[in-house]
Amino acid sequence: MKVFNNTPKKIFFASWVLPDRLDEPTIELTNSQPFAPRPYWDILQPLKNWLDNIQISDRQLAHRLCKFIPAQCPFEQDVVLLGKKLFHIPPMCKLNPVYEELVGMRFRALCYLADECQEDISQYY
Repeated sequence: MKVFNNTPKKIFFASWVLPDRLDEPTIELTNSQPFAPRPYWDILQPLKNWLDNIQISDRQLAHRLCKFIPAQCPFEQDVVLLGKKLFHIPPMCKLNPVYEELVGMRFRALCYLADECQEDISQYY
């Protein structure tokens, strides 16, 4: 018995579909990302860039920045009544949208005082 005699002569592949126009791109839909992230414009980005690009080259400015920008969040505290801790207020500084830039500027000021001016910066910790 020959296999060729029992096979159909015409084979149709229903899953193979060619587009009418080959020059147009085809759109593929995937379920891996059902919602694409929307592009947004950060209104504070110019301020953040400006703060990041400030070069510390003045000793008095560096001292002022180290005094003005605290080393740790001043809002974090424990509320104590009659010697018992009632609750803890967590640091709120991370909610500040320019927190990272301010901490970076304070760090650059400390590095300038320590490296360039050869000053003791232990008073700022």
